[in-house]
Amino acid sequence: MVKLTIDLIARCTSGYTKKKRDESVQHYLKRLTHLYLEDRGIDEIGDDDMAMCRNLTVLYLYDNRLCKVPNLNQNQNVTHLYLQNNEISRIERLSPLRRLSKLYLGGNHITVVEGLEKLDQLQELHLENQNLPPGEKLLFDPRSLLMMSTCIQVLNVSGNYLDSIRDLECLRQMTQFMASDNSLNDMKELAHLVSSWRHLWRLELMGNPLCHRPKYRDRVIVMAHKLEVLDGKEISENSRQFLMKWQASKDANKRKKERSRKAVALEHTYGLPRKQFDEVLARSASLPNSAAAAGRGLGPKAQSDMSVPKYRNTYGTTIHNYQSVPTFEPGNAHATRGLITIGKDLASGDLLAFDT
Repeated sequence: MVKLTIDLIARCTSGYTKKKRDESVQHYLKRLTHLYLEDRGIDEIGDDDMAMCRNLTVLYLYDNRLCKVPNLNQNQNVTHLYLQNNEISRIERLSPLRRLSKLYLGGNHITVVEGLEKLDQLQELHLENQNLPPGEKLLFDPRSLLMMSTCIQVLNVSGNYLDSIRDLECLRQMTQFMASDNSLNDMKELAHLVSSWRHLWRLELMGNPLCHRPKYRDRVIVMAHKLEVLDGKEISENSRQFLMKWQASKDANKRKKERSRKAVALEHTYGLPRKQFDEVLARSASLPNSAAAAGRGLGPKAQSDMSVPKYRNTYGTTIHNYQSVPTFEPGNAHATRGLITIGKDLASGDLLAFDT
């Protein structure tokens, strides 16, 4: 067991802040700004052990055996806190550190991201590779997420068995996101998130199942227009422009196919190509009981009646190979208004449309 002592603190400083020969310990500890206590086997820090280091801004306590976050109530000037690779299981006792901007907690035993509600200056949070119980994944307390949404710019959650990052959508200030070696597999979810993170320029996702999707890298670059680094590799502007044009061409072809599909659907619905049907209505508009004059359109559930080869309307026009199609009330595909007969005039050979 190694307990933090005043003597240990005095010996763990850099050459720039060595204790002067005639300087008191109290005065020396008061002027310390950086304290290097990493890899000392420390497993206990008393509540008042750090009290005299009131001007401390950077505290290195990584690679020790701490089971909990030390009491830093008297160290409210700390901006950088390094606690990775300890045995900490809960994020707590950080509320007094209102100036904290970078927090390193990777390699501990944390299961829930919590206790950050007061840290409105926190810009970087590193939580990679927690030693989680079998079958569990890292979780986020909504209250801490709400605070993080206003300030977090860098988040590292690599190696924490995450299968979804949907809860992180609120982190709109994100510039760097590291989530390698998880279980992420949803490209649509990723696309939704990166569209919300408008300032994102670095993204690390290696070791996730989605990385094996076809054209994974190309698709991610198209999703995030401002991305500069993906999985440790820079994105050149030429590559970005090429992929953006490729995507635009792909989208245009997709829209073209969709228009063609709708045109075929219309032809099946009305029995005639839409353009030809419009021409029939236009030619028939001058007739007294024409469908065009009545202002009626064809309904989406057109039905054909080909039971007889000829039809003579009340105005003496003889129609050959006619097709009777129901019309519907506007906005109601179930309320039938009547029938429109479409066929060929025996005298002129023209296609005509009549109410019947």
